[in-house]
Amino acid sequence: MARACDITGKSTQIGGRYSNRTRATQFNPTGKVRRKANLQKRRIYVAELGKTVIVDVSVKGLKTIKKHGAYATLKKAGVL
Repeated sequence: MARACDITGKSTQIGGRYSNRTRATQFNPTGKVRRKANLQKRRIYVAELGKTVIVDVSVKGLKTIKKHGAYATLKKAGVL
């Protein structure tokens, strides 16, 4: 299974590698690059359930948990 955030669904993206020298010469020999999401493995305590849940979550997902609360966010994402 691909690495993806359990909360936001963020995963890897494929983009172009492009340098300023390439821009100046109007020639593009550069290839593709895989940009990975900033994923962290975190143990999050859910007070309503009284237990800890381990999730792969992006940093944006952590901010969402901090804003809306662990139980509501994880339930909406389908982790609980």
